[in-house]
Amino acid sequence: MKKRIYLDYAATIPIKKEAAEKMLPYFSGSFGNPSSIHSFGREARAAIDEARREVSKFLKCKPTEILFTSGGTEADNLAIRGVVSAVSRVGLKPHIVTTAIEHDAVIKTVRDLEKRGLIEASYIKPQPSGAVLAEDVISAIKDNTILVSVMYVNNETGVIQPIREIGKKILEIKKLRMGRKQTGKAKELAKFYSELYFHTDAAQAAGYLDCYADKLMADLISLSAHKIGGPKGAGCLYVRAGTKLQPTQTGGGQEFRMRAGTENVVSIVGFGEAVRADERRKTCLAGRQAKDESVKKLKEKLIEGTMKKIADVQVNGDQKISAPHIVNFSFGCVEGESILLNLDLAGIAVSTGSACSSGSLEPSHTLLAMGLSVPQTHGSVRFSLGRETTKEEIDYTVKVLAKVVKRLRDMSVVKACSHKTERVKNNE
Repeated sequence: MKKRIYLDYAATIPIKKEAAEKMLPYFSGSFGNPSSIHSFGREARAAIDEARREVSKFLKCKPTEILFTSGGTEADNLAIRGVVSAVSRVGLKPHIVTTAIEHDAVIKTVRDLEKRGLIEASYIKPQPSGAVLAEDVISAIKDNTILVSVMYVNNETGVIQPIREIGKKILEIKKLRMGRKQTGKAKELAKFYSELYFHTDAAQAAGYLDCYADKLMADLISLSAHKIGGPKGAGCLYVRAGTKLQPTQTGGGQEFRMRAGTENVVSIVGFGEAVRADERRKTCLAGRQAKDESVKKLKEKLIEGTMKKIADVQVNGDQKISAPHIVNFSFGCVEGESILLNLDLAGIAVSTGSACSSGSLEPSHTLLAMGLSVPQTHGSVRFSLGRETTKEEIDYTVKVLAKVVKRLRDMSVVKACSHKTERVKNNE
């Protein structure tokens, strides 16, 4: 029987047993609409309320600051579009600061608003390490900046961004704005200028890094259930009390009148139970640290083995500031898609960047922003580990990977020597 090794945990992780069991009754027995006031509806509403409390504990915030969504993408859209709609003034074009390495759900949303003339935007490039500098983000803030959006952990490289540092400096700017004495036209615009919010997409950080709202100093935080052991189809947006936000879809009064539509009770229940299970692991701190350290060591083993057995390969992103479960390689003179397909034939699942864009042949905007060439981006492969990953799986993966890369290079019409290439005619 062929081995099956899953090394694409950044795309999605297996649903936790506790979450799956908790969800079962809500498929049939407890099927009520949570907006109904009869007993069936009240039962469903109570389940959502319980899940909301669990997620609020996970972020250390108030339950009323949690809005359930269909996932991280909707949460990102609600954060960005919702703030722009709520804060915009007639005759004034708001400004958004984000980075050139954001998930598509953020960067494409900002670009769409910019293209339609609703905002102006600044896209901060990262250092070659894969991390943006906090001072670069802050220096891009202008009087009409209303939102800064920086992801917590990059989904392709695993590099951790300086969220708390950025959050602290944004808070200082907000205090200066609010305390500024305005005169003339500036006085008329003071209310507009005083509004500045900070959003972070924490989908890849959840489960490994603390996502406490006050620690991150964020006004808006996006999470996705299936990245932490919950089901697909659920996520949430943390909205700090007092943050101005306009709904992006209208209809009923669900989610505190901020997100219309009948709630996905089954998935929300699973989301709540998944974060409850994660919180239980935190209470056993020593056990969790040991497990996370194990994931980190296995990633280091994967890097060491790959670099030792395969020539012309580089790790993308500074591992000193990387989450313990993600590593991105670029293999010279071979396509990442070819590596992925050949590994899959051997029973090993990996990714060529974000799962949301893996159907695209476009080069990774994240790797390009870090300074990689187009050929280097096309030769990139992301490996992401989980707490279920074993040493034996890593050993087998390195062995197969070395064979796959060698075979693909031997088949190629491009003969590689380090970073130099020589074109060879097919008949030679």
